[in-house]
Amino acid sequence: MSVIVPCFRSAGTLPELVTRLTTVLRDLSVDHEVILVVDGSPDDTWNVAVELAGRFGAVRALHLSRNYGQHNALVAGIRDARHDLIVTMDDDLQHPPEQIPLLLAALEGDRLDLVYGVPHEEEHGVLRSLASRSVKTAMSGALGIRTARMISAFRAFRTHLRHGFAASSGPHASVDVALSWATTRVGSVRVHMDRRRDGRSNYDLRMLVRHTTNMLFGYSTVPLRVASYLGIMVGLAGLVLCGVVLWSFAVGNTTVVGFTSLATMITIFSSAQLIAVGVLGEYIGRVHANGMGRPMYVVRERTGSQVTV
Repeated sequence: MSVIVPCFRSAGTLPELVTRLTTVLRDLSVDHEVILVVDGSPDDTWNVAVELAGRFGAVRALHLSRNYGQHNALVAGIRDARHDLIVTMDDDLQHPPEQIPLLLAALEGDRLDLVYGVPHEEEHGVLRSLASRSVKTAMSGALGIRTARMISAFRAFRTHLRHGFAASSGPHASVDVALSWATTRVGSVRVHMDRRRDGRSNYDLRMLVRHTTNMLFGYSTVPLRVASYLGIMVGLAGLVLCGVVLWSFAVGNTTVVGFTSLATMITIFSSAQLIAVGVLGEYIGRVHANGMGRPMYVVRERTGSQVTV
């Protein structure tokens, strides 16, 4: 089993996390490795990861050349994994290592390929949890991912699923969407999750919105359809307005069109056009970024044992 932990500003939590994690993995009596992917963290996280890799034989560390984002860092670790099962978890102790056996138990047999750890109680605040649930609901409809409501950063899956997105490139990555391309045998298990002990989460509401936008534009054509629907709605509104004007002219109730109504019409139509152009521009920009060869991640250096425990 390969456990992948994307790390950013986690110098204070990594020692306890790795200590607890290695204890759990030894008790499971399976060949294992822990891959710490330091995502260009500006603090002392890399030095801590290097020290942990030297202290624990099963720990390896990858240092990305800059901050690429959580999912890009996960892809780097997933592609570097050596074992048949992969577990991903956060670096802030919200995902207790002691809950990993529950994920593995759900993967036993051949019924499931991917299992998410769903918390008994939300570990985030009310607004953050509400936003997260709203995003998952939108993903379920927009991206066609029926299991979107159970998505969690605490997941276990069979390593062969990574072949489903082996050719993925570019700066925009979403592990959960990519995994949905590889399997439909997805399940979940209820687990206990703790609150973050050290510092604030870097995955705030702004990052959640950014990640949602990335998924919609990077893995779906829904925004294009929305732009088309918007154009149809504005066109219908124009036809209704035209009918009203003609009717007024026919019954002799015509008046001189004022500046307010004219400005309103121009604003509505201009807004619809600019929205459509903006959506098209977003897609073209992503194609351009991929065409330039912009990498999903770059590994600056790595450390740790070349053998697993």
